[in-house]
Amino acid sequence: MLDLYLPGFEAFLQLEKGLSPASLAAYKSDLKQLNRYLKFNGQAEQLAEIDKHILRAFLKELQELGLANSSQARMLSSVKSFFAYLRLEGLIEKDPSALLEAPKQKRKLPEYLSIDEVDKIFNAIDLSQAQGHRNRAMLELLYACGLRASELCELKLSGLLLEMDLIRLWGKGQKERIVPIGESAKQQLLFYLDQRKHLKIAPKSEDIVFLNRRGKQLSRQMLFLIVKKAVADAGIDKNISPHSFRHSFATHLVEGGADLRLVQQLLGHASITTTELYSQLDNRYLKESLRSFHPAQHYKREE
Repeated sequence: MLDLYLPGFEAFLQLEKGLSPASLAAYKSDLKQLNRYLKFNGQAEQLAEIDKHILRAFLKELQELGLANSSQARMLSSVKSFFAYLRLEGLIEKDPSALLEAPKQKRKLPEYLSIDEVDKIFNAIDLSQAQGHRNRAMLELLYACGLRASELCELKLSGLLLEMDLIRLWGKGQKERIVPIGESAKQQLLFYLDQRKHLKIAPKSEDIVFLNRRGKQLSRQMLFLIVKKAVADAGIDKNISPHSFRHSFATHLVEGGADLRLVQQLLGHASITTTELYSQLDNRYLKESLRSFHPAQHYKREE
């Protein structure tokens, strides 16, 4: 039943919301799961027959199947967006999802690196290898500019404003932001760009900064593997991903006394609530420092 309305909803998300292909795929997957539930249970054959009780039963079934709270919250977000679209288009009179609430989630503190660990990872990259300068430049940019993995992979030559020590990014929802680039990251990027001139570049990849061996845009999966190898070569026993460099960037800014509003702007967060997570990280850092260096803490251990 919902299949009839998904193409229009997808076009709405793409044109009005500017969502990425990955986000669009997630929305479609969630709504197809709801569609299967409706067909299997035979509770509604028309849009107008779908009410909040049916949707609550669907969400309850997901919970009983052991779906994580975060996945349940994403599913509910997809459902709410879909019915809001139907209401906007005049296809339904009332939104049955309006009063539904997502399960409460525990905010998990992300894994991040110390400054020394960041340096070890950078120095573990073998610059004599064919992709050495590319890999070093990518990791330095992740950390120096707080980039998302997708932002790094989609970074464009036309977005490099290196004469002003800036780069232009297009983040979630294709929102543009400009962030400064530090001298070390800039220098590594220039080393790589000099090598990039000699690559055979595939069609449609001419404006993409970071390329694979075939001259095409580097994938996020390959970036993940590059990070894992660099972390292992540095001898660091932590579960580090490309996003960990973004977390480390923000954490080190907050530890250094940066204002949360500044960090929010640099990260491209739509809400300050997301950025406030890093104040919790800073509190953890302060507690760990107190336990390590304050004499009263040592006295307690000796008792």
